[in-house]
Amino acid sequence: MTTRKPASKDGHVLIIGAGVFGLTTALELKKRDYAHVTVLDRHLPPVLDGSSVDISRVIRTDYADPLYGQMAREAYDGWMGEFKNYYHHSGFVMLANQPGHAYLEKSKELNEALGQPLDVFNQASDVLQLYPNIQANLRGLKAYHNHKGGWADASASIRHLSLECSRLGVSFITGSRGTVVSLKYAGKRVVGVNVAHGDPIRASQVIIAAGAWSNTLIPITHATTASGQPVGFIQLTSKESDELKDTPVIINLSTGMFCFPPTPQSNILKLARHGYGWATQQEGGADESGRSQLVSAPKRDGNNVDASYLPVDAEEALREGLRQLLPKFANHPWMNRRLCWYSDTRQGDFIIDHHPRIEGLFLATGGAGQ
Repeated sequence: MTTRKPASKDGHVLIIGAGVFGLTTALELKKRDYAHVTVLDRHLPPVLDGSSVDISRVIRTDYADPLYGQMAREAYDGWMGEFKNYYHHSGFVMLANQPGHAYLEKSKELNEALGQPLDVFNQASDVLQLYPNIQANLRGLKAYHNHKGGWADASASIRHLSLECSRLGVSFITGSRGTVVSLKYAGKRVVGVNVAHGDPIRASQVIIAAGAWSNTLIPITHATTASGQPVGFIQLTSKESDELKDTPVIINLSTGMFCFPPTPQSNILKLARHGYGWATQQEGGADESGRSQLVSAPKRDGNNVDASYLPVDAEEALREGLRQLLPKFANHPWMNRRLCWYSDTRQGDFIIDHHPRIEGLFLATGGAGQ
């Protein structure tokens, strides 16, 4: 981690990105009495194609790393507190091919050290004692269960977070004026941003919290890349939804497939995969000299959810996941499907630091898929 003098609390701080990293950063700065904090994005939060919004996101505390495990437990307190209206306590079941999975074994050891042991079922079918409505094919699998987990209404949570930012005085600029096309330099220092419409917006501190789009602003492909992960949605009837009543969030770590209980009222079933994903390149990532290049990132203009498109092998992967986790609905038509854009790092770690060479620039990215 680099060491820099903190930005002046009277200066203007610009945050690029209105996702969970950008909004929580803005909120924390206002709580620390920073006077002028502005969040820029193409869209109002919840941003349509942001990785931190959707009908659901997994809430779990099971990590193989002590730091992330502790962070998850602190976050869980928030879900049980201020954000409790958006949290659904369903329980969390992790599956893996027998005899087990190294990541899950490390997670189990960490939980035990913290006095919160996981339930382990060497025969995954025994988890039906807790959740008899699980439909998954559990043959040849081992199961790990944590009662302390579930899922959140991600879009509603981000909306709540953005309203809290507004209440504390955070400013928002969206649309073409909030679409950042490049950083504005004065020598080796970032002094603001260039936007799609209008004059540049100047700042004493710029924070990139743009997730999978970060590479379009600064070339850091060596540290983080964008990957499109497949996600599909199925409309169930009320009767079909009732058949999955009281089921947990389930992930099969051996395949990367995971599914959620149907959402209340809407009865939408969601299935996704966390894996290597699909890559795409865009023009951008200009450095201090202004040289542009092709970088790993989704498209900037418009949004990335309008087209109901998946690569053929992604479609096949989702269908295979349905056959294993939710076989009764394996042939149901998709009501929607798309790629969710992750910001991946080599070891799965966040990138939260000052830029090592460029003054006035801070990075908060690499958070998707954690």
